[in-house]
Amino acid sequence: MFRAGEGRVAIVASQYNGRYVEAMLAAAKVELEGAGAKEVQVVRVPGAYEIPVVVTRLARAGRAGPSLKPRSPRGERPFSAIICLGVILRGETVHAAHIGEAVSRALMKIQLRYEVPVIHEVLLLENEEQARARCLDPKHNRGREAAQTALAMVQVMAKLG
Repeated sequence: MFRAGEGRVAIVASQYNGRYVEAMLAAAKVELEGAGAKEVQVVRVPGAYEIPVVVTRLARAGRAGPSLKPRSPRGERPFSAIICLGVILRGETVHAAHIGEAVSRALMKIQLRYEVPVIHEVLLLENEEQARARCLDPKHNRGREAAQTALAMVQVMAKLG
């Protein structure tokens, strides 16, 4: 998937609901490494709400100002894609929905501003049964699917130049 020596991918993963996020993270890393990613940088954050600010910093890395042209003061290249992993379980209040909506809006704005694919797998789920099905089941692991989406988007963006 990646050409030799290329392919920087960042994964921002929530620590909250760690059992589920860890399973998605492990599956995503296996998929990316199998595709030949040169670097997979993992950044852990406390919860889903903290993901967008870190994604903003990573999206800006290796880019100069509003022109978004690659820069190399430290020789770093822009990330090819950024994967966001988290699990939000609904409770008895609307708090989870507010967090999910805020994260979704922020991630969309970041990818449009920095023109880097931001893969959104911050899951808003009803219960732990759904979390087990989407995060722990190897056949339907959303972390693996997120990595596959990131790889597909890297190809799309490369074709666009």
